[in-house]
Amino acid sequence: MAASDWRVRLAATAQEDYQDILQWTVDQFGLDQARTYADTLATALEDLCAGPEIIGVKVRSEIGPNLYTLHVARKGRKGRHFVIFQAGHTQGDQIIDVLRILHDSMDLHRHLPADDLH
Repeated sequence: MAASDWRVRLAATAQEDYQDILQWTVDQFGLDQARTYADTLATALEDLCAGPEIIGVKVRSEIGPNLYTLHVARKGRKGRHFVIFQAGHTQGDQIIDVLRILHDSMDLHRHLPADDLH
């Protein structure tokens, strides 16, 4: 791993969001579309390994401290979700903590309780 790489960790709530999104996609659009969307979500998460300065990341201080969003619709991919994360350093490691993966029509304030923000 290069010195500039960030480690991306998913909170339990983000893992649940990921699974719920894919299950809903299977139920609504079928397994093939769910696989395609899983790839879209995974690509957005992998892109975060380059850090919080990548194209498409927005600082969201109006929602909480050290909070960022990245829309999954990027690099020609279609999607309707935000990756909501915080970035920091722990024991010398650069860490991105993904707190939630939420539909872009959701009220972000409502789905990010203050105790989840650190």
